[in-house]
Amino acid sequence: MAAIEIREVDKSFDATPVLHGLSLSVADGEFLVLVGPSGCGKSTLLRMIAGLEEISGGEIVIGERVVNDLPPKDRDIAMVFQNYALYPHMTVRDNMAFSLKMRGESKAAVAKKVADAADILNLSSYLDRYPRQLSGGQRQRVAMGRAIVRDPQVFLFDEPLSNLDAKLRVQMRVEIKSLHNRLRATSIYVTHDQIEAMTMADRIVVLQDGRVEQVGSPLELYDHPANLFVAGFIGSPAMNFIHGHLRRRDSGLWVEAGEGTLLQTSGKHRGEEGQEVVYSFRPEQFTLGAEGTGFPAKILVIEPTGADTHVYCEFCGTQICVVLSERLVFKSGEILWVQPKNEVVHVFDAATGKVLN
Repeated sequence: MAAIEIREVDKSFDATPVLHGLSLSVADGEFLVLVGPSGCGKSTLLRMIAGLEEISGGEIVIGERVVNDLPPKDRDIAMVFQNYALYPHMTVRDNMAFSLKMRGESKAAVAKKVADAADILNLSSYLDRYPRQLSGGQRQRVAMGRAIVRDPQVFLFDEPLSNLDAKLRVQMRVEIKSLHNRLRATSIYVTHDQIEAMTMADRIVVLQDGRVEQVGSPLELYDHPANLFVAGFIGSPAMNFIHGHLRRRDSGLWVEAGEGTLLQTSGKHRGEEGQEVVYSFRPEQFTLGAEGTGFPAKILVIEPTGADTHVYCEFCGTQICVVLSERLVFKSGEILWVQPKNEVVHVFDAATGKVLN
């Protein structure tokens, strides 16, 4: 296996810049997830690591080799695509064996590697079927098997679960992570789905407009977002944002929202009196108080999900969401008194979007 270094990498399509001096380190055996909205550059970066896109500047190092000018076949990587990219006229066995045969490996070696990969992925009974005879999840496992047999230094996954239904996506998340735990291969996984990122990654890289917004473990990003973008992107339902101004009262730090409501903070945040800020808390990080405790939120919509109930409310012209684990009975139009937990409240500078620590 191998570590990966991405050093000040730029990418432009004609006169349009896509990546801007991006630098990352991926440890040997790490499962790194690149996440961000469409157009942020995550798939472009993955294709550059694979050698499918030329870089405009900087260096990409796999192991101890600078691979900028190496063709894909010489980079010792394997890639799993969103659309499976299976040969429809070949059986599962032949699809998985194709790259090994092209490398000239012996029939015995090919047969053993295919059998081992099929056993890992529970595909042994499907080896003589054609892709059209398989479900979406089975086809994706074949695509992973084709990558496994190559025994590469690095696995690259480009949104491999996007074409699957919700239940299969959950199943395949577990299978891919279990596979990584078994093989301990360096892996880079691209997705726009922050749930996939949170549940699978050792570390997450959040990208926006070709720049790194934050890198960290899933819980680091969830608990300590560096800016408003990361705070809003990581977590489902998304973090609540309430605009206001900083006020210092009785040696404490408060945020004054519309209509003069004061929202209490932990008091550990920096900032100047009157500074325009965004007061933020996670939907599950609150308590329901008696009237006059916290702030009043008018219920708009109630969404029971089974395990939890999502209650969407309006406060000072802003929609917020609170998640209840108890099965309490509410109606639209009622008022909830919401008290965010001070120790997990975040305050961001409204102008820069950066957290005020």
